[in-house]
Amino acid sequence: MTTVGVSGVALDDLKAHVGRRESATDVITAAPANLLRLTFGRDEPELGPGDPLPPGWQSLYFLPRFPPAALRPDGSPLDTGVIPPMPLPRRMFAGERFRFHRPLRIGDTVRRETELADISVKTGGTGTLVFATVVQRIFAGPALAIEEERRTVFREEVRAGERNQAPRRETAPDDVPWRRRIAPDPVLLFRFSALTFNSHRIHYDRPWAMEQEGYPALVVHGPLTSTLLIDFARDQHPGRVFTGYETQARAPLFDSAPFELRGRPTADGRGAELWAVTPEGTVAMSARAELA
Repeated sequence: MTTVGVSGVALDDLKAHVGRRESATDVITAAPANLLRLTFGRDEPELGPGDPLPPGWQSLYFLPRFPPAALRPDGSPLDTGVIPPMPLPRRMFAGERFRFHRPLRIGDTVRRETELADISVKTGGTGTLVFATVVQRIFAGPALAIEEERRTVFREEVRAGERNQAPRRETAPDDVPWRRRIAPDPVLLFRFSALTFNSHRIHYDRPWAMEQEGYPALVVHGPLTSTLLIDFARDQHPGRVFTGYETQARAPLFDSAPFELRGRPTADGRGAELWAVTPEGTVAMSARAELA
């Protein structure tokens, strides 16, 4: 018997895929990391063999491999690895959690084990939402290097010409010692899409983003914002080792106006609280970093 969830979503059929697994291998080469360093304009030496990969930059590896026939009209994949085909077509980044056990280094041969951990259905002001949680473990040789839990949300289709409804806004903290202004533009979004082999059209096809999906401009990638935040925290703590990092996406950011990164140390001094803030002063993404 199939249980029909919110708005006709067959939750039992989706949950039958929980536990689905896959494995992949890759090599931590220097080129993608150095290209991301240039994309972000970071004034750091070029990475070479044996250098540690900055925390959070593992998204440059284990890239998706889909031919054109395996993509939706919006450029996102029909079947994303362990996540089954979804009844709701619009895919968005919802957040992630990392545990860093040891650094990945340039030249390492690495293995990633991926498992679909959970699927749930919710409803809210923006309609029906399906959340998928995927757990990934990256090994360098026999040693566990990184554990990652990523949450993806699938949303209802927006009719062409309609406005995309934004979630409820939350005012961002203003009493913070760290601030950085980010001016996103199509070049930054294109380069990040290319480096992560992300073909989702909302990040580079302005007519599609605005006319088909109802956004006011190109959408800044959730993982791009997350990576900027962890780099921002890293810059405030030179030489410190990151042991954990967690983000939660609250609202989209767009290339139509600059946004701000804000942060402050935690009360115990062992971490940092971080926010990506919309031009209106509300939270687009919140994050927390843990330091050794």
